[in-house]
Amino acid sequence: MRLAVLSDTHANAAALTAALAEVDRRGADAVVCLGDVVGYGPDPGVCVDLVRARSAATVLGNHDAAFADDAELARLPRDGQTAIRLHRELLSPDQAAWLAGLPLVDMYEGTTLVHAAPLEPALWTRLDAFDAVRNQFAAFDTAVCFVGHSHVPAVVSDTVGAFKVRPGRRYLINVGSVGQPRDGDPRLSFGLFDTDAFTYENVRAHYDVARTVARVRERGLPESLGQRLVRGA
Repeated sequence: MRLAVLSDTHANAAALTAALAEVDRRGADAVVCLGDVVGYGPDPGVCVDLVRARSAATVLGNHDAAFADDAELARLPRDGQTAIRLHRELLSPDQAAWLAGLPLVDMYEGTTLVHAAPLEPALWTRLDAFDAVRNQFAAFDTAVCFVGHSHVPAVVSDTVGAFKVRPGRRYLINVGSVGQPRDGDPRLSFGLFDTDAFTYENVRAHYDVARTVARVRERGLPESLGQRLVRGA
């Protein structure tokens, strides 16, 4: 199976639509989502509906959790809180209930899916230090665990010096962000994993950034949320 792994859509409908078009162009057999369907962006309803329709499995992200939980909302940066408060006005009760019902961890086709980290997933740990990453491998049993949250694509093996995904080793793979890349590359990012060949590709594709920036302004969201999309940071 060729599995497309998407994460951190962040209510960016233009990016999600472009990502799904690329998924279809590449002939992926299934799509899964690692959460943060909402947050930051201008079009949460469109993104919720698209993910519900296309994703075979979706897990809860911290911005999704903040939608229903004020304690989680308080943990977000100020611009993130502003966006979630707007999203609470925009989503229907059915869309909100779907978000609230997402699991923290799921499995699909022999892979583990989690938004931030498999070890204590509700803490939303950012895996940006060696010690934090090293401790994660004991928290999942599959050969591959997919994560998002940092918005920066990366592949880490349980074996020192292994930089390419291949059978016989275990991997923690960050697929990057569809809706708000932060690695200096404004193109959307997602993962494409072949479960039979055990190969992985980080896919980058262009989308209409200007359209999303304009929608951010139309919604009255902070200007910084549009400009960071232009920078990819």
